[in-house]
Amino acid sequence: TVSKYAANQTGSQAFLDAGATYKLEALLKATIIASANDAAVALAETMAGTEENFVEKMNEKAASMGLENTHYVNCTGLPADGQYTCAGDVAKIAGALCAHPDYFKYSSIWMDTLTHPSGRVTDLTNTNRLVRFYEGCDGFKTGSTNEAKYCLCATAEKGGMRLIAVVLGVPNSQTRFDEARAMLDYGFATYSREDIALPGDLIGAQLPVKLGRKEQVDVALGQGLSLLLKAGQKSGLSFEATLPESLTAPVEKGQEVGQVRILLNGAVIATLPAVAAETVPLPGMLDGFTRLVENWK
Repeated sequence: TVSKYAANQTGSQAFLDAGATYKLEALLKATIIASANDAAVALAETMAGTEENFVEKMNEKAASMGLENTHYVNCTGLPADGQYTCAGDVAKIAGALCAHPDYFKYSSIWMDTLTHPSGRVTDLTNTNRLVRFYEGCDGFKTGSTNEAKYCLCATAEKGGMRLIAVVLGVPNSQTRFDEARAMLDYGFATYSREDIALPGDLIGAQLPVKLGRKEQVDVALGQGLSLLLKAGQKSGLSFEATLPESLTAPVEKGQEVGQVRILLNGAVIATLPAVAAETVPLPGMLDGFTRLVENWK
């Protein structure tokens, strides 16, 4: 239910009716597509009781994400003393938002409508025109005030790689789109995402196993790795494994047994766990007897 306070927000609006009850999806759509401040406040009040309570949660979340140059005073982004952020923090927030695919169901819409409980209809137009005019763009958001000037955080995905561009404080609306487009073009032309390793890949090493049903076990990667690389950089990749001399049974499949360092031109850029590729149990009674006889011979 939309409060009078929420309905009276200034700036971009969905022109919500005070006292009317809207579906959550309608408010999300209005907020994400049209930057509707009234819908944003209505959502904040629904989730936290008041906008102030919600802003407190926003700042707690920002702190937990390590956003040292961001502080919120309201949930709309409208100018307020003590409210600030920076391009790097905006990019981190956008990256975290990518983990929620439902967001893109709304952010990729160019034009839609909001039907109010009274039957009145409001047109919603995405303020991020790159959604329509840049291939692969499906988010995020624009912003503009006299104080902040024209701002944009845009994202696009091509060939399995998603890039994020942030533009803040430019003097006119078109410049933010031109700058973001240029950054995305540069990124897609210069970089590619490469799968360097997959979980379970054997690293070509085996470890002796003492007192085990098998005398050795293959070593595999415990997790995968994909990297953003410039053209030609892949040839500079190398791997270094740090492993013990041996293991003692029982050994469980997936048990961490060491580390594999990923190096780019000799510099360590990532460390992955090395794990046992299979289980090696203690020998059964018959296995033990057979081994004893073999050793006796």
